[in-house]
Amino acid sequence: MGMTISEKILAAHAGKERVEPGELIEAKVDLVLGNDITAPIAIKEFEDLGVSKVFDNEKIALIPDHFTPNKDIKSAEQVKILRKFAKKHAIVHFYDVGRVGVEHALLPELGLVRPGMCIIGADSHTCTYGAFGAFSTGVGSTDMAAAMATGKTWFKVPESVKFVVYGKLQPYVSAKDIILHIIGSIGVDGALYKSMEFTGDTIAELSMEGRMTMANMAIEAGAKNGIFAPDGKTVEYIKSRTGLPYTLYYSDDDARYAEVKEYDASKIEPTVAFPHLPENAKPAREAGIPIDQVVIGSCTNGRIEDLRVAAKILKGRKVHKDVRLLIIPATQEVYRKALEEGLIDIFIDAEAAVSTPTCGPCLGGHMGILAQGERCVATTNRNFVGRMGHPKSEVYLASPAVAAASAILGRIAHPDELR
Repeated sequence: MGMTISEKILAAHAGKERVEPGELIEAKVDLVLGNDITAPIAIKEFEDLGVSKVFDNEKIALIPDHFTPNKDIKSAEQVKILRKFAKKHAIVHFYDVGRVGVEHALLPELGLVRPGMCIIGADSHTCTYGAFGAFSTGVGSTDMAAAMATGKTWFKVPESVKFVVYGKLQPYVSAKDIILHIIGSIGVDGALYKSMEFTGDTIAELSMEGRMTMANMAIEAGAKNGIFAPDGKTVEYIKSRTGLPYTLYYSDDDARYAEVKEYDASKIEPTVAFPHLPENAKPAREAGIPIDQVVIGSCTNGRIEDLRVAAKILKGRKVHKDVRLLIIPATQEVYRKALEEGLIDIFIDAEAAVSTPTCGPCLGGHMGILAQGERCVATTNRNFVGRMGHPKSEVYLASPAVAAASAILGRIAHPDELR
C-alpha cells in the first residue's frame, strides 16, 4: 500500500520509511510561526521551560499582524514581547510595522515556505502553506513553545480525503467559491482531523494565489491540513522567491484515502457563506441582503490577484452611499504592486478606504469593527457569532468579485448584476 503526500512528508520528518493514519509520531519541523496574539503566550511558556536558546534562530518566524499597527496599549505591549524576544534570540524572521504583512501571505512571498516542508504555526490558518506541497498546520501556543525549544513536535497522522475538482469555471467563479462550495457540501466538521488533498484539472489551472485561498480554508472544514501536489506553477513561484532547496512529494497511485469526493466546477456559482458558519453556502444571486460594510483583504484574499479582480469591477463606479468599503493589501509588496498598477487610484476614486497590511477586521480586532445589527461581506475565512464585532452583527463570506459587486450595489450581489 502506497502513501499520500501528507503521509510521505510526515514520514520523512519523523525519520521513518512509512507512517499509517492514526499513528503517533514525533517529527522535526522546518518552520515555527507565531503572531502578536499567540506568540506572547508561547514566549512565556518557553521561558518557563528554562531553555537558554531557541533550536534555530532562522527557523522561527514572529509576525505581529493581528492588532498592528497597534490599536491600544495592550496590543503595543503584546508586540513589545515579540520584539524583545526576537532581539534576545537573534530571530532572523521578525517583521515589524513597515516590513510586516499578513503572516500567511508574507511568508510565502519571502520564500520561507517550500515544497516538502513541515511547518507549524500558532495560528489555525497555517494550513495555507499546503498550497506549495508542504505539510502545514496550526497548533497551540504551548506546542509552539516546545517546538521553539526542541525543533520537534508530535502529530497523530491524519487520514486523507481526496477532493477531485474538474471542469471549466464559470465567469466570476474563483478558488474562494470552490472552497466555500466544498465546505458547504461536507460541513464544518466534514474533514475533521483529516488531510484535504485537492486535485483535478480545475485545480491544475488555479494560480498559486488561488491554491493558497483553498488551503487556507481547509481548517474551516475541520481539517488538519490542506495540500496540493506541487507542479510547474509551484516550482516557478518558489524559484522566483528563493534559491533554498526543497523536496517534491506526490501521492502514490495506490495510496489509501478515507474518501474520494468529486465536484463539477462548471456547476459552481459565485458563492456566499451566510452567518454564522462557513458551511452555510448559498449562491450569491439568491441573497440580495442589504449590507453596511465590505472588507476585501486577509490571509484568504488579500493578494494582488484578489485586488486586481476587485479593481476591475470597481473601476469607474462608486461604492454605495450606505456602504463602507475597506481594502487591505496583505503585504507591503502587494500594496506596492497595487500602487504601480493604478489599483489604489481606482479604489480611492470608488470611495473605498485603503489600509496598511493588517488582520485587524477579520477577527474583530480593529480597522472595521461591526456595530449591533450591521452586516458585512468579507473575503475573510470565518463568520462565527461576533467574529468581526458585536455578537448581533453578521458576516457573509465571499470572493473579491462578489464583495466588490456587493459594495457597489449596497446588497449581496452576483457580479453579473452590474451589467
